[in-house]
Amino acid sequence: MSEQTQQPGRSEPRRVVVAGAGMAGVQTAAALREQGFTGTVTVIGAEPHQPYDRPPLSKAVLLGKAEGSAFDVDFEELGIELRLGCEVLGLRPDDHELDTESGAVPYDVLVIATGAEPVRLPGAEGVPGVHLLRTLDDAERLRPVLARQHDIVVVGAGWIGAEFATAAREAGCAVTVVEAEERPLVEALPAEVAAPMTAWYAEAGVVLRTHARVERVEPGVVVLDDGSRLPAGAVVVGIGARPATAWLAGSGIGLGERGEVVADRHLMTSVPDVYAVGDCASFPSGRYGERLLVHHWDNALQGPRTVAVNILGVASGRAPAVYDPVPYFWSEQFGRFVQYAGHHADADRTVWRGDPSGTAWSVCWLRESRLVALLAVGRPRDLAQGRRLIEAGTVMDAEVLADPAGPLKSATA
Repeated sequence: MSEQTQQPGRSEPRRVVVAGAGMAGVQTAAALREQGFTGTVTVIGAEPHQPYDRPPLSKAVLLGKAEGSAFDVDFEELGIELRLGCEVLGLRPDDHELDTESGAVPYDVLVIATGAEPVRLPGAEGVPGVHLLRTLDDAERLRPVLARQHDIVVVGAGWIGAEFATAAREAGCAVTVVEAEERPLVEALPAEVAAPMTAWYAEAGVVLRTHARVERVEPGVVVLDDGSRLPAGAVVVGIGARPATAWLAGSGIGLGERGEVVADRHLMTSVPDVYAVGDCASFPSGRYGERLLVHHWDNALQGPRTVAVNILGVASGRAPAVYDPVPYFWSEQFGRFVQYAGHHADADRTVWRGDPSGTAWSVCWLRESRLVALLAVGRPRDLAQGRRLIEAGTVMDAEVLADPAGPLKSATA
């Protein structure tokens, strides 16, 4: 995709409209104000709730330890208009208008931040007791299910499946996790790294069934393709998410093979005056030499700053900012705090720090002796130091790196 050309000397846009009221959308609006934008900022969200943070949904909100997770943002003070409970329906770039349930909304600059939506289990829609866990309403529907301590079947042994299973066990539920692949986290981690995590399920009292495909869901029962029938007072589906971009059909916005908005390194789309950020957009990483689609909280936090700089930069004639982060995410599961930074796909060496059968260990990925990714289990200092070393492209001494007793930064060559 060719990059959009920003034209120095253009006047500052008067109206910025943000489609999406999640982390990426809210942070974009806030960043515009923080950087001095004085025009109109409108954030449009499909849900009726005050904009909220998602990570607590699978933890505190789900277990009834918190009623919600609204962002600590004073929208009125910042002069940000919220239009909630309003779904976006389409985009007409030639008219500079966004179509919504409440009518057309004109814009000078549009930011697409509609996030991702969960993949649904085929054949399970409309079956009583089948749940997703993506929204505040989802968490509130599941809270009484956990309180009643039902037998629960979780479909999918990815990050969200493990987090929900953790919460369900804490609530006293009997939990079975079924995974179609041969192990958890098939798409996220190499087999030798995910292998130690498999044991966490049994340690927590969770039954993990791999090579287990769901044939159908009946009220109170999950039927697997081998004929097994699993009792299920509730079924929670966590088999992935896809960019929420179907509404862009016919708009001329370029989409990738995964359905995401294809943004350039400035987070501009293929259409002038339209940016995309967060879970719904991929971007080219010069650091890793490939296009990345990152469905994690930190990406939705960091990307908006680049978008805001570039929106304001049009008027000032500044060179546009480039978005090339070190991806980062975390997960709390089965009593462990798991953190990951970087992108390990083209690493040529793996170095372990510590015993993976223990409670604290790390895995480092190197490419040409430079640290490119790190997974830390119960070793937050490794993660903090490693993230900085990845950003700097630091050459590492692999033998020193393998000693878990020494600080990770001491392994610089």
